[in-house]
Amino acid sequence: MNATQSSSLNRSGTDVVARPDAVAVKLNPKRNPFAERGSASRRADGQLGDRSVGRAADWGRDAVKDRSRHPDHTVLPEAPTPGLPAPKASILRSDFFARNVHTVARDLIGATLLVEGVGGRIVEVEAYRHDDPASHSYGGRRTSRNAVMFGPPGRAYIYRSYGIHWCLNFVCGREGVASAVLIRALEPLVGVDLMRKRRHTNDLRLLCAGPGRLCQALGITDHHNGLPLDAPPFELVRPQKRVEILIGRRIGITKAADKPWRFGLAGSKFVSRPFT
Repeated sequence: MNATQSSSLNRSGTDVVARPDAVAVKLNPKRNPFAERGSASRRADGQLGDRSVGRAADWGRDAVKDRSRHPDHTVLPEAPTPGLPAPKASILRSDFFARNVHTVARDLIGATLLVEGVGGRIVEVEAYRHDDPASHSYGGRRTSRNAVMFGPPGRAYIYRSYGIHWCLNFVCGREGVASAVLIRALEPLVGVDLMRKRRHTNDLRLLCAGPGRLCQALGITDHHNGLPLDAPPFELVRPQKRVEILIGRRIGITKAADKPWRFGLAGSKFVSRPFT
């Protein structure tokens, strides 16, 4: 699986920097990312609603959308500091993934992914919709390889690329829809020494830059296929602060190669390929 030429975005309340193949969307710092705390927000994340959670609930909020000004972009918080116990409210649950795959993909930028306590900040992903010719599930094809994609959301879908590298995907949407987000790159933050041993390199930038490298660094194999993402060995923590997202074409595909379904963290040196 692999994103696409970005669509042109220009709404009031945002600053948009257009490039030939990417769009950098910088959100207005005057806007409060947690302003929309009504029932709709609680339904969106499926987790919170108890005011007693207090400020910790901010970690557990889904990315908040300004639908009237910029319906195609999400205000994303940055993930809490890895290595510290995450408040219960901040863990991503299955309801987070039971949404449109493109929304989930954007909302994952800045989140923290750990596998058995090793991982870092998600800085690059790609979305693959069920009706996407580049998707393994295109045309409703169900095989032993892609069966997990047709299962419940919030599960890990692991496949081997070119018979060499494992690739990690998060199943999204309703059960049976078969959409997924490919995790392309992380900023290594926790368990870096172990990642270096697994990857046989000391270059921090190359530890998790690319889906194959990422799986090798985190020790991900087909044994993780089908496992829930909200239970060990996985841990996914919601972003906490707003981040700036780049949008561009997906990498390494020939079908639907013009779709703007690759998303990355602006300014990150850990993406697998620059958004140019």
